[in-house]
Amino acid sequence: MHNSEIVYINIKETKQLKGDTTKDDDIDIMERIIMEVGEMGTYQKLLFLCLMPFFVCFIAVYCVQMFIAATPQQHWCKVPELQHLEINLRRNLSIPGAADGTDWDRCRVYDANWTHVLVTMSPPSNNDTRPCEHGWEFLYDDIPYTTVVSEREWVCDRAGNAPLAQSVFFLGSLVGCAFFGWTGDKFGRLPTLICANVIGGLGGLLTVFTEGMWDFTVARFLVGLANDSCVVMIILIVLEYVGSSHRTWVLNMSIAVFGGGGSLLLVALALWLRNWRTLVLLTSLPMLAVLLAPLLIPESARWLASKGKVDKAVKVLRKFERVNKKKITEESLNQFIMSSKSTTSGPESFKDLSKSRLLRNNLLILILVGMISNLGLDAVLRMSENIGTNFFLTFSLSSAAEIPALVLVVLTLDRVGRRSLIVVTMLISGILSFLCGFSESGVLQLVLAVLMRLAVNMAISAHLQLTSETIPTGMRASGNAFVHVSVYIAISTSPFIVFSGRLWAPLPMVTVGALCVAASALALLLPETKGRAMPQTIRDAELLIVHGSLWK
Repeated sequence: MHNSEIVYINIKETKQLKGDTTKDDDIDIMERIIMEVGEMGTYQKLLFLCLMPFFVCFIAVYCVQMFIAATPQQHWCKVPELQHLEINLRRNLSIPGAADGTDWDRCRVYDANWTHVLVTMSPPSNNDTRPCEHGWEFLYDDIPYTTVVSEREWVCDRAGNAPLAQSVFFLGSLVGCAFFGWTGDKFGRLPTLICANVIGGLGGLLTVFTEGMWDFTVARFLVGLANDSCVVMIILIVLEYVGSSHRTWVLNMSIAVFGGGGSLLLVALALWLRNWRTLVLLTSLPMLAVLLAPLLIPESARWLASKGKVDKAVKVLRKFERVNKKKITEESLNQFIMSSKSTTSGPESFKDLSKSRLLRNNLLILILVGMISNLGLDAVLRMSENIGTNFFLTFSLSSAAEIPALVLVVLTLDRVGRRSLIVVTMLISGILSFLCGFSESGVLQLVLAVLMRLAVNMAISAHLQLTSETIPTGMRASGNAFVHVSVYIAISTSPFIVFSGRLWAPLPMVTVGALCVAASALALLLPETKGRAMPQTIRDAELLIVHGSLWK
């Protein structure tokens, strides 16, 4: 407590030396320029629309493997000698349990003399079985097209291939988040956005031409590299150019409309195309259109200024003047130039952020809250597969459920604040999780799980915005990436939480509930950023944390 008071006193003294008793000029100047050029002018509206293709591509990157590697639940061993028979008859004659109408064995076949079976037209009298030797047959009632799993017969002893490929995808996501977070701060948001989408598009194209397990896994690793970074960079760019009063609806409505719409579009494409290769092609090729991005999407002026590229930053701002048909006053522009030059003698990096006690502690809390909220969402999704018997309907309902949550965020976030919304929704999530864990399976439990998912979605959205608004410009990309890497690490433990239900049925939801309540308490330590400008430097962020904290 004593050390934090010293830091606070030093910050106050520094502000007084600069002759500012309200807000720091370095923070204020870029926000002032945005107000002069238009907080939501024509250019910002165009940038908002530019979010649409990137969100749709992100949904494809993250979700398409669910559609191309889905496993038809009705499959059984193939018997060449019986292939001339009707499908149900040959299954009943050859597969244990099929003739009785019970759940048949999907991985074993009768060890029989098939000539004799054809003569008697009845299953073998003995119960001897053997593993499948001639492949499998699939009934495409639940998944109405051939997938990678059914085409390459990744079932039974090879059933681990699809989950392994998904794990490698997430490994690629971890690497991609770290790498592109670094390049975003080192080389700029726009080059990183282009690189991530090109790699993701090429990885998708390679997926189409794979033939086995390992080439498919390598291709999915490449696609995983683009996960998050294919959309996060343009989110950072757009949020930096809109006024603080517009950030909430720009971020959340883009996720709700473009992200939610992209999910529903993916379902429609899968059912319309009914070909996993065509689906991958149609969702991967558009990512290469990012090569045209520099024609419309600007580099972050804040990032350019932080790297000493003041002339390029001014050029970007002049473009906003032309498109929005509004002028930046010479006083504001000169102040921006002087402010930029005064803060670029020693460019700040993520390493510098870790040296600041205030920023380091704030980042740690952001990481913990982000890990818990995303872990809770993933665990509930894994435990809610019984929403419906139809995979496509279940996915559609899950995607559509996020839209009202994000609309609620838009309506409440700028009224109650980021911190308050995270605290309240995480607490509600914890309570609903406890109730869900101790409820009997049925409609009530389903309603509680959906409500819990809505509350967690609101917390995640507010957390995403708060993270971007508290990390300084020079390390905003790498800081966001660091938080996202931590989230993916947390999500990897979700299957173990779900598995704990075998020890005690309510245990998974009780665990999630306890974690959500803990995250709600932790979130009280976060600063409030409602109505405040995004920090340019470490000192700006320290001021933001001090003045936005409950514990002064």
